[in-house]
Amino acid sequence: MVRLSLVLTGTSARSTQELLDGLRFLAVGTRLEPGCQTCSVWNDSDAVHYIEEWTTEADMRRRVRSDRFTSLLAILETSRDPHVHFDFVTTTRGLDYVAEVRNGAVG
Repeated sequence: MVRLSLVLTGTSARSTQELLDGLRFLAVGTRLEPGCQTCSVWNDSDAVHYIEEWTTEADMRRRVRSDRFTSLLAILETSRDPHVHFDFVTTTRGLDYVAEVRNGAVG
């Protein structure tokens, strides 16, 4: 899985709302793209948060090359000091991990 995380700050309350609105608009189409597991947008006080999760790195690469991503970059450019992170998750586990650790299995 590959996760794209953005934290954006507007230059004013109005620009923060415009960032939120723009990202919400883009999220609708992004959620429908093949390989997209989730796309979320929310805000807290002064920052707007945006997360995309993709099944594979190939899906993320296709996303980054797309016209929709160009629109996302345009929104980034209107933000003050944007924080952009790509996280490459190689493994995900559930309660089996808890059971393994609590039962003392060596791994």
